[in-house]
Amino acid sequence: MEQKPSRRAFLSIAAAGTGGLLLTGAGLAPAGPSPLASASSPSSRALAADPFTLGVASGDPSADGVVLWTRLALDPLGPDGRGGMPSRDVDVQWQLATDERFSRVVRRGTESARWRRAHSVHVEVEGLEPGREYFYRFRAEGRLSPTGRTRTAPAASRASSGPAGTAGITGPAGTPASLGSASLTFAVAACAHYEHGFYTAYRRLAEQEPDLVVHLGDYMYEYGPRGYTALGGSVRQHTPGPCVTLADYRMRHAQYKSDADLQEAHAVAPWLVSFDDHEIENNWAADVSSSGAPAFARRRANAFQAYYENMPLRRTSVPGGAAMRVHRRVDWGPLARFHLLDTRQFRDDQACEDGLRSGCDDRLASGRTLLGRDQRDWLLDGLTTSRARWNLVGQQILMAQRDVKVGPGTEVNMDSWDGYAAERTRLLTGFRESGAANPVVLTGDAHMHHAADLKLDFDDPDSPRVAVELVASSIASDGDGYRDEGRIAETIAENPHISYLDQRRGYIVCRVTAEELDADFRVLEHISRKGAPAKTGARLTVPAGQASLT
Repeated sequence: MEQKPSRRAFLSIAAAGTGGLLLTGAGLAPAGPSPLASASSPSSRALAADPFTLGVASGDPSADGVVLWTRLALDPLGPDGRGGMPSRDVDVQWQLATDERFSRVVRRGTESARWRRAHSVHVEVEGLEPGREYFYRFRAEGRLSPTGRTRTAPAASRASSGPAGTAGITGPAGTPASLGSASLTFAVAACAHYEHGFYTAYRRLAEQEPDLVVHLGDYMYEYGPRGYTALGGSVRQHTPGPCVTLADYRMRHAQYKSDADLQEAHAVAPWLVSFDDHEIENNWAADVSSSGAPAFARRRANAFQAYYENMPLRRTSVPGGAAMRVHRRVDWGPLARFHLLDTRQFRDDQACEDGLRSGCDDRLASGRTLLGRDQRDWLLDGLTTSRARWNLVGQQILMAQRDVKVGPGTEVNMDSWDGYAAERTRLLTGFRESGAANPVVLTGDAHMHHAADLKLDFDDPDSPRVAVELVASSIASDGDGYRDEGRIAETIAENPHISYLDQRRGYIVCRVTAEELDADFRVLEHISRKGAPAKTGARLTVPAGQASLT
């Protein structure tokens, strides 16, 4: 009997060998089987080479739709940032099907890849079935893209009187019948410095075929070549110069997107993305440049435009100059609600000149804000109205207190929530008062795995536990990583609310049911060479209703 290839094998075949398939038709009406015919002869305006060098992606799923993304680039590292593309718009056809072979195409259409938007395409597909797997691809002037896999969110339960998309949940004490055996598997990733290592962790993540990927920032880094060195040196080199102009940011995104392992991770599932600092500049805060760079508003505008062009985001995130909205909510049926935050655009400048500091009273000032009043109110309102079984708060910087000084005194990072301690207390108090079921904070930035209980007062052993924080290590930033058992023991002894630390590279895979959230902290022993396997460094469980790790 002939063995059917795995989905991953099929998608790899589809990426490499579908150049002869033909996409036809336009519009959103459901379509019949996709014709399997030779592509028409290129016109005189046809592109001279494969324009899909940056792969495909999808994102921000809803119960009836999803965003499909690609960006055309003949020469991804062209120095003008335009990817070797002509100064004209290019029509791009797209298809969405319920099977890998596109024999059941349910939506198709044509979008214009506009040259002023770096020939990027963002298709917001609507009218799909909830909780269903789909496959998609693009065609431009005789060339066919790789195939991507995506998924819509489950439908909200009709049994709820709560807000649309948050139905059927009564709180942590009971398990509504509407949830049944519902489950969600999602991966959490962050921090992928291109020079510091290969993206093997992205490939291992893709091999696990999650339903969803949550990326919490530092997707790319703005430094020039060797501008930020890892402990073991660099294995690759950035495009020339630090990113300042629009061309700089476009070219850097294209360099990162050209990586085959990253493309594989994008093609396997829809992504939820939000930026941190390095998509613009290290440790920036609102309109303040950490380096005192001139014309910082223009630099932010350039970075935001390139970020939107290269991410599977909806039109609600189209930047307006030096401002861009990325805080948003995404519901996954009655099981989970994702609250994605922006911890950069609305914060006060870091206290005490940033970095690790001890004896900094300014960080404790009650008026200091990290989220800004409007975003904090938006988050707490979303928690208060949520009927989801799990409330997953995706944000960028370590929320749990982490004192790095062993013994008397405190030394903390001013760029993290420790630099905004009063607002952290207000926020965690709001978590508790909102009545939201099972809040879990998902975090990036730290370049090491963490798991911690979040408390109203981290210095009081009897202070109530309000939520759990799961922190993903880096995909590549800081190189191979290591595991220093002595330092880990000292840090946990100094910070007893932290229950797990690991300095190796990796990502988290979470499986969520009505009863519990299981988090597998996946680690790789090295990224300075390709091919390392991923293994589970620890598996931790958050039981529903307990706001604490086991």
